[in-house]
Formats: sequence, structure tokens, C-alpha cells
Amino acid sequence: MRASATPPTGLRARKKAQVRRAIQEHALRLFLSKGYENTTVEEIAAAAGVSHMTFFRNFPTKEAVVETDDYDPMIVRLIEQRPPDEDALTALRRALAQGLETVYADDRDALLARTRLILTTPALRARLWDNQYATERLFAQALATRRPEADVLRIRVLAAAALAALNIALIVWVDSQGAEDLPTLVDRAFEALRG
Repeated sequence: MRASATPPTGLRARKKAQVRRAIQEHALRLFLSKGYENTTVEEIAAAAGVSHMTFFRNFPTKEAVVETDDYDPMIVRLIEQRPPDEDALTALRRALAQGLETVYADDRDALLARTRLILTTPALRARLWDNQYATERLFAQALATRRPEADVLRIRVLAAAALAALNIALIVWVDSQGAEDLPTLVDRAFEALRG
């Protein structure tokens, strides 16, 4: 479930990342087999071989174990690395495509299960707006870093539109049970934005 363009450095950081990943993997497995509402934090911690306090040191809530990933920071880095002469929508599209390539290659099945879980679990779906708002702000800030003189409203609209395109592609992908190719769907969604 965790993909990062740059793996954690240092033994302590790597161990912490391994614990987080183990907790997330066991949580997803339990959510899929027992249901989100029927799975407790204690069960997740026990399955991952950690204390429930270790769970809460890594994830403040049960929802966070599903919502938390390294995707946003990775995409932000990729946006910031795009050529400065590239327009904002193209920079977003290419950064998302590059990040998705990494995630899709490493964690396709977990991404599908996790996205399906978020879309079908009312408690998780209700938090989607807050998460989207935070992601839109991060992407807009990354775009502004590339071009500080750019119009803030325009940048935020483009970041929000790019996220909407990505979300619709994810929904269509989940609806197809993963039969469609997600990178192709994302590409088609961005083509629709270009109109």
C-alpha cells in the first residue's frame, strides 16, 4: 500500500516504515475478510504483531490506517521536478502518470482493494472531502513552487480539476473490478479535461 519515490534512509526510518506497512497490510486483509466496521484496532495490532499503542503511534485512528500513504509527498516531488516551462495541467498529468506507474507496478492489487474500501465504507467515504482538500492544497503549492508568479486561483482550480479527473478514473477502475487499465483511464480523464 505504500509507495515512495525515495525509500526511507537510516535503519530506524526503514524499521518504522516496515512496521507501518505491516500494520496497513494486515488491516486491509482484515477489513476485506471481516468488514471495516467489524474489525478492531486491537485485532489489527495483534495480526501485525505489535501493541495497540504501536498502532496509535503510527496511525491516530482506524480510518488513518486506510487513508495514510506516501503518494501525495511523492507526487509533490514529481510536480516540483517538472520543467518550469511546462504548463500546470501537463505538469500535473505527467507527475501523476509517473507516480501512478510506480504505485501501479508495485501495489496494484492493494490500491484496488484500498480504493474500493474507501468508496464503499461510509465512514471512510465521509472523510474523502477533507483528504481531497489537503491534497489539492499540496498540489497547488507544488505548482506555485515551479512558477511563483502564477495566478493562485488558476493553480488551485487546475489542481482540483486534476484530482477530480484522477478520482473519476479510480471510480471507473473500481467499478470494472480492476479489469480496465488504471493508467489508461487516468490518461483518458486528462484528455477530457483538455477537451
